[in-house]
Amino acid sequence: MLEKPLFTEEEIKTRIKQLAEQITIDYKDKDLIAIGVLKGACVFFSDLIRHINMPLAVDFIIASSYVKKESSGNIKIHYDIRETIEGKDVLLIEDIVDTGITIDYLVKEISLKNPNSIKVCALLDKKDRRKVEAPIDYIGFDIPDLFIIGYGIDYENQYRNLPYITVYDSEG
Repeated sequence: MLEKPLFTEEEIKTRIKQLAEQITIDYKDKDLIAIGVLKGACVFFSDLIRHINMPLAVDFIIASSYVKKESSGNIKIHYDIRETIEGKDVLLIEDIVDTGITIDYLVKEISLKNPNSIKVCALLDKKDRRKVEAPIDYIGFDIPDLFIIGYGIDYENQYRNLPYITVYDSEG
């Protein structure tokens, strides 16, 4: 069922440090709030913010559109942010952007709360599945149209605890 890692634990750690260094530079002297999109981004979010070398606030949002392996296209917010973000610089941290529908929806919803800026950081970008243009400011890795699991990303809420990312073959 599990193939060899698409990205190893070491490759992920190295890329996260690079992303955090760039974010630290870009947000120097800004009032940053990092918002993690749960559940998938939980591992990436935690590792990334530990490497951002500046003060920041954190919050979370729980949004979903997936049923098993397919996006329903309908976004549900199960838990919204609680911090006041008006006038702050928001970094929305997502595990994977594929169709772009969820991240586009979240950026629009968050912008209604009048932040100073909103940028998106995604561990994985699956451009081949894009249905809605979704600007991603920080990308960990580009991936082809494969169903992947690990490092916070699941199949039916399983495999999030894998320390690497691999392709999931439900028929294997």
